[in-house]
Amino acid sequence: MATETAMQRRARTLTHGQRLLLRRLAARAAAWVRAGRRDDLDGVAAILGCIVRAALLAAGAYGAWLLIRRWPAVLWVAVPVWCWAAIRAIPAIPKETTERPGKNDEDSEPAPAAEQAPPLPTLQDVREAVSRVGTPHAHLAVLAEALGTTTDRVREVLAEHDIPVEPVRMRGRGSSTGVKVDHFPAPAAPPDGVVAAGQPANNTTVQHHAGGAHITVTPARQEATR
Repeated sequence: MATETAMQRRARTLTHGQRLLLRRLAARAAAWVRAGRRDDLDGVAAILGCIVRAALLAAGAYGAWLLIRRWPAVLWVAVPVWCWAAIRAIPAIPKETTERPGKNDEDSEPAPAAEQAPPLPTLQDVREAVSRVGTPHAHLAVLAEALGTTTDRVREVLAEHDIPVEPVRMRGRGSSTGVKVDHFPAPAAPPDGVVAAGQPANNTTVQHHAGGAHITVTPARQEATR
């Protein structure tokens, strides 16, 4: 099969453009003729405008033919204008990028930010939130807002520790799904050796008596040192 030359490609493009231009002109002429119909009239009077417009188009075409026949030199201007209009009638084709992006280009594109799951609070966090915002009852939506998470995450923590979720009435908010503070386990007692603020570091006390005697008292035993 012979390779298509550049001249043949241009001729094919021009032919395609002329077809598109003729279709466009014919569609516009037909629409202009149809627009002459009057819906407020009946019979021939309704289409009289269409007939007149069609006659005007025919007269214009006949006049152009007579003009070219009498002065053929007009074609030196008409043909280039027609070819230019035919080329303009062809829709623009977007240029496709033939080069595929390299691996480095793909790696350089920023990856979309992964959606972070809402934080999962601890049971102690939920208990403190209940005591802070809704003692003795608190709605799950209020707890989620106070903890900066979602109600599903609050439900997850409660289900993990077998804390029942039920309709409760929260003060000032009416009734909704929530939790009661009584259902939470009691907080663990502080371990031995933990000393409250302002108290001595251990349970050992020293008693001073007359004569310089010092008595050291511990919870387990008492001993005197002289």
